[in-house]
Amino acid sequence: MVKVWLLALMILYNGFSLTVFGIHNSTRPEFVNIGALFSFNTSVGKIIKIAIEAAVEDVNSDPNILGETKLKLSLQEDSKYRGFLSIAEVLQVMARHNVAIIGPHSSVTAHVITHIANELQVPLLSFSALDPTLSSLQFPFFIRTCHSDLFQMAAIADLVDYYGWKEVIAVYIDDDNGRNGIVALGDKLAERRCRISYKAPVSPEATPEEITNVLVQVALAESRIIVVHANTLWGPKVFSVARNLGMMGTGYVWIATAFLSAILDISGPLSSDKMDEIQGVLTPRMYTPDSELKRRFVLKWKNLTRGNTADGPLGLSFLSLYAYDTIYALAHALDAFFKQGNKITFTNDSKLLSLHGDTLNLEALNVFNEGNTLRKNIYGVNMTGVTGLFKYAPDGNLVNPAYEIINVIGSGSRRIGYWSNQSGLSAVPPETIHSKPGNGFRESKKLLPVIWPGDIDQKPRGWVFPNNGRLLRIGVPISVSYRQFVSQVPGTDTFQGFCIDVFLSAVNLLPYAVPYKFIPYGDGKNNPSCTELVRLITTGEFDGAVGDIAITTERTKMVDFTQPYVESGLVVVAPVRGSETSALAFLAPFTPRMWFVTALFFIIVGTVVWILEHRVNDEFRGPPKKQLITIFWFSFSTMFFSHRENTVSTLGRCVLLIWLFVVLIITSSYTASLTSILTVQQLSSPIKGIESLVNSKEPIGYSQGSFSKNYLIQEVGIDESRLVPLITPEQVTKSLEKGPRDGGIAAYIGQRAYIDIFLSSRCQFTVVGQEFTRNGWGFAFPRDSPLAVDLSTAILQMADNGDLQRIHDKWLLSRACLTQGAKLEVERLELKSFWGLYVICGSACLLTLLIYLIQIIRQYNKHHSEELDSPDQNSGSGSTRLRSFLTFIDEKEETVKNRSKRKKMERISYRSSEGGSISINSNKDYVAQSSSCIADSVSNGGSEQVFIKVV
Repeated sequence: MVKVWLLALMILYNGFSLTVFGIHNSTRPEFVNIGALFSFNTSVGKIIKIAIEAAVEDVNSDPNILGETKLKLSLQEDSKYRGFLSIAEVLQVMARHNVAIIGPHSSVTAHVITHIANELQVPLLSFSALDPTLSSLQFPFFIRTCHSDLFQMAAIADLVDYYGWKEVIAVYIDDDNGRNGIVALGDKLAERRCRISYKAPVSPEATPEEITNVLVQVALAESRIIVVHANTLWGPKVFSVARNLGMMGTGYVWIATAFLSAILDISGPLSSDKMDEIQGVLTPRMYTPDSELKRRFVLKWKNLTRGNTADGPLGLSFLSLYAYDTIYALAHALDAFFKQGNKITFTNDSKLLSLHGDTLNLEALNVFNEGNTLRKNIYGVNMTGVTGLFKYAPDGNLVNPAYEIINVIGSGSRRIGYWSNQSGLSAVPPETIHSKPGNGFRESKKLLPVIWPGDIDQKPRGWVFPNNGRLLRIGVPISVSYRQFVSQVPGTDTFQGFCIDVFLSAVNLLPYAVPYKFIPYGDGKNNPSCTELVRLITTGEFDGAVGDIAITTERTKMVDFTQPYVESGLVVVAPVRGSETSALAFLAPFTPRMWFVTALFFIIVGTVVWILEHRVNDEFRGPPKKQLITIFWFSFSTMFFSHRENTVSTLGRCVLLIWLFVVLIITSSYTASLTSILTVQQLSSPIKGIESLVNSKEPIGYSQGSFSKNYLIQEVGIDESRLVPLITPEQVTKSLEKGPRDGGIAAYIGQRAYIDIFLSSRCQFTVVGQEFTRNGWGFAFPRDSPLAVDLSTAILQMADNGDLQRIHDKWLLSRACLTQGAKLEVERLELKSFWGLYVICGSACLLTLLIYLIQIIRQYNKHHSEELDSPDQNSGSGSTRLRSFLTFIDEKEETVKNRSKRKKMERISYRSSEGGSISINSNKDYVAQSSSCIADSVSNGGSEQVFIKVV
């Protein structure tokens, strides 16, 4: 009995240990049910079925993934291939307690059944439902195991932008997948300043006649860039109809989404008739990098599809690759799910039980309790499959989306480049670019050449004028004034003028014909508002505008302008009068500060020269009064280079040389300025520019209908009550002549192009101040109009070859008013123009004074030391030494030297008397030296007594 109890305890202990220590083998079920919902009767459905079944077989045969647990696949035929009618078939799949469902193929079906997946918390894994909106937070249990159409549309948008096109036409199935894909395309195009100009939706069940009606409307549109977003069943019909309509020829560009590359991969090679329908088409193909896993799967695929040739060969598509990796990703997620100790359990949904729908068998539907946990494990998968790295980014999309760009040529296709989300378009594989640091592959942005529809290799322009017989309505503003720019020939529908000739010449340079018709805009009595004319382009009343239309910020927000063909900013025109020369005109060339600094430097230089010459030059010596006069006379006489005093010192000559150069520059500038003042007519005006108008209260005229009114009010800040609208040049002339006191205006503000013509015959006015805006004239067209770009190129070509200047000379060349060469005001020479010369001269003066002071101190120290050596001299006090130094500076240098020699001789004589005797020869030398000293003293006017003692 004891042994029985011990055996029972051991069994309980072993069971407890298995539970506590986490050995969960008992929690793993023998089978895990998964379902697949596809239309397996189609070619796409067949390759998906083959890939899924092969993946399930490989997973079940690999014990390293799920161990002893096997995947049990349940295939459900989506025979209706519709969203609503597929519900019943989905419910059958859900009733089998599947932990996950693979599919459906259609995004339309996915939009319906994902609500059921959310309710039952069963993950819905799809690699073929590529609608970007399925990734929204509304559908948490929809898990895309492939790249969504969002990236495909980004690749197409980059392709459009790469070739310089701005508008495309979208032809698509009008269902959830088609609409949402085109919305994504529109967003990606907008990021690149491109747009969808026309949307052509087609019913999912459209007949060839209905498709024909849609494509006829496409042919009448302007753009020739057509993007087709369809499926493998409906897409080929579009190209068949397009070929019958002649829309697969030269000038067209067709870009098909990935459905076309899937057809080429699955059903290729196509028949010659089918290939002729898609010649020159571009299409993206989901890119999967080459690897050993992929190569083994390709070989295996040939064996798997060898017997499935009843409806033609089944090629390997991206759908097969991602279907295979989807099963493996689910298996890895289930393995992690079981390793976490989770079990698979289902419970009844109380919400479904409350519904009385016996025919739908709703009571068989159960909620997967651990569905949310499995969903998180799926997003946590990180593996390498046949498609490459299989890993989810934080936004729920697979990492590294990439496409090949395929060009259909002849009996097959050719890859012209790649696109990836990180590097954009390139001619090298994405993994090659990612492996290189920096911008080493910037040159790889170029794609290979393309053979376009019509078997041409030259890039199509991408647009034509609508083939509906309608001429472009070009609005022409009819101004009352300045008819040289734009005018209508009386009694005709023709127009002439500078702007018209520029437009006609530019149009003639275009490589295509432009059907247009000029429409006059304005009543002929008042100048029309060009801003309103531009606004009418946005409403469709006009297709463009040609004339003297200034390019302003407000107008560029509404339309696109061509390259400016005239530079014309706002300027201020005011009346001027000639000014008479005054009696003090000779003072006008220099400003007061310039006069003061110049006079000051004359005195400074004279003083410096006197200091440097005083000890060595007799002309700079004498009584104080004489020396002061000498300083002023010498300094100011250098202005005329008539100074009579000669400089003998090296330092003095250096200062004088630099100063004479400064005087030469100053006098030359003074002479030139004074000549200009006395010979050129001087004009004066109380208005100095726009600044003086802002600070005044006087009325200001402007051209009625121009943008200058709003600019003066909003930007400059002038009160509207001060602005007077004027129409004709005669009104402007009359108002300016009256002046503000007699009911006229103080100044007129207009565009430079107008003012040049206005002033050519009105010499009593002139432009005052600077041009305070920088505007140009251009031709206006609707936003993103390719005609604006082409005409801009033509205008630049006209500027290069001289045509633009010749047209300008034809209409606008006129004789300028003779007084336009007169000066509006005296341009006085300021100190800032000469401060460099004064700095050089002042530096030279300071440097020479410093050198001179050092020399004087050295000489004085030598002289002072000699005096201290004399037996009858004492050192003296500090004040005595200062007086001695000042006396030394005032003395002539030669006198100091002679006195030094004499004292030296006296010291020699004194030492001889102390020594007792000196040789006769020495006495003779001494007498000779003493005689020389006496002669020097007498010659210098000295009065000293010389005593010679001979022993």
